[in-house]
Amino acid sequence: MLGRATWRELMNDRPLLVLPLGSTEQHGPHLPLDTDTRVASAVARGLADRLDPVLLGPAMPYGASGEHAGFPGTVSLGTQVLERVIVELVRSVDDTARAVMVVNGHGGNAAALMSARRILAGEGRPVHLWAPTRALARTAGIPAADHDLHAGRTETSLLHLAPDLVRLNLATAGPSPSLDELGAQGVAALSPTGVLGDPAGASAAEDARLLDAYVDDAVERLLSWARRQGITPPAAQSMDRSA
Repeated sequence: MLGRATWRELMNDRPLLVLPLGSTEQHGPHLPLDTDTRVASAVARGLADRLDPVLLGPAMPYGASGEHAGFPGTVSLGTQVLERVIVELVRSVDDTARAVMVVNGHGGNAAALMSARRILAGEGRPVHLWAPTRALARTAGIPAADHDLHAGRTETSLLHLAPDLVRLNLATAGPSPSLDELGAQGVAALSPTGVLGDPAGASAAEDARLLDAYVDDAVERLLSWARRQGITPPAAQSMDRSA
């Protein structure tokens, strides 16, 4: 892990650096503000467990969360600042890593990340972006995943990563607007609770299936991307999933 290493321990290696990126924003009355950061961190840890060498960086807990304005606890950098942060972070790791993968847990970060990737690609700095999708949630068996935009069943299941922070007794269903409506109006205008979807039915069993689906997809896409970029991909480590 990057945060626990000393600089001398990193002198002879330039592994692939994995950076988890989340947010600090409202997730309804039943989930903590750091939900997206926890999810990104769990996927990044799973990826680092399965591939070697991979250097796991500390999670970044702030993103672009302007659509969640109006709810106490939401703290946002905004799209332009987040873009610059990612650009400068990747530039700064030239002596540390040969490439960077950002594991993104918040959909609102996507525009900043794609813009940052274009800038960095023009400088010869390869960056791979990964984020969970509703298609992956469907493959893991999450019902109505296409209508589950925020703090619904998908995220509530994943927060069994930290069951003491999930307040299921406060969970409530909200509307399921389109992404266009969400972008135009923001969450507060659409849902007074901040929930966009229905958390009902979330379970620890779904958590395990969904997290496995996320990590499997992240590993597959990272290895494919590395080969396309001409980067020696990290090797898959044997994992005993029965343990």
